[in-house]
Amino acid sequence: MNTTHADGTISITLNGEHKRVHAGLTIAALARELGLMTEKVAVERNLEIVPRSTLDHVMVEDGDELEIVHFVGGGDHAAAVDADTWTVAGRTFRSRLIVGTGKYKDFAQNAAAVAASGAEIVTVAVRRVNISDRAAPMLTDFIDPEKITYLPNTAGCFDAESAVRTLRLAREAGGWDLVKLEVLGEARTLYPDMRETLKATETLVRDGFKPMVYCVDDPIAAKQLEEAGAVAIMPVGAPIGSGLGIQNRVTIRLIVEGARVPVLVDAGVGTASDAAVAMELGCDGVLMNTAIAEARDPIAMAAAMKLAVESGRLAYRAGRMGRRMYADPSSPLAGLI
Repeated sequence: MNTTHADGTISITLNGEHKRVHAGLTIAALARELGLMTEKVAVERNLEIVPRSTLDHVMVEDGDELEIVHFVGGGDHAAAVDADTWTVAGRTFRSRLIVGTGKYKDFAQNAAAVAASGAEIVTVAVRRVNISDRAAPMLTDFIDPEKITYLPNTAGCFDAESAVRTLRLAREAGGWDLVKLEVLGEARTLYPDMRETLKATETLVRDGFKPMVYCVDDPIAAKQLEEAGAVAIMPVGAPIGSGLGIQNRVTIRLIVEGARVPVLVDAGVGTASDAAVAMELGCDGVLMNTAIAEARDPIAMAAAMKLAVESGRLAYRAGRMGRRMYADPSSPLAGLI
């Protein structure tokens, strides 16, 4: 039952802040008062997602707890060599480089890096709308989700429940069912908690999501995720943001050999040679953020990563020479003067 104050307002909690708003508002009307476009946000009311189609009809009531979220930074592409495309969850892409949208100076720099990388997929975090600054820019103003595939992720989630909740909001905000799942175990290493990751994967698959899943570089864990319905396996190369490069090439290769879904190295890439190594191991792609965003020249590094991924892929397809214990001369020794 609504409790209307003497001044005609009711009390709600909006994105964690206590507020008083006029009684009789629909959620859509409240969003418009905040300067928000309802087609660019998702709304959760008392832990239940409010379908966008009903925002004009659902009334804000006294005591409501509302969460309003959108995507934040958490064109033409050069053709890859011949028609070497890859497919995930029925969607085909040319670029095998996926880039993140965090740590950049601003959205404009982020957009320029995406263009230089040739990436067709970007990962995006789901965060609360900034209700205190209605003019704050949004990622969608700089990177068009009609041209670049958004891959909502669960960065910062440490249990299955919060990860699933985040992605349900993401689907409501943009309609995306292809998502990136990561459930972290602890803050120091940001390594995945595989028990919670598997639990979240099973729930998301039941809910109709197509999760690409961040995981440890363990062939057994990778296979379990695939059997649970993961549409792509994303083993860690090294701790997130470390720039250490791929630490366990053997296990990454074993995951590639055993997988029937795409395998993409996720996290730990520091420079172009790391990306090339991932592709030479037979991975279908590489996901990176910090390696580009924290480079002295992010735009140039994005271009370098594009070339590295393409070069590593071509080298894998070409088939490297065998390793030998001893020298084998390129020129014949017979007939020397």
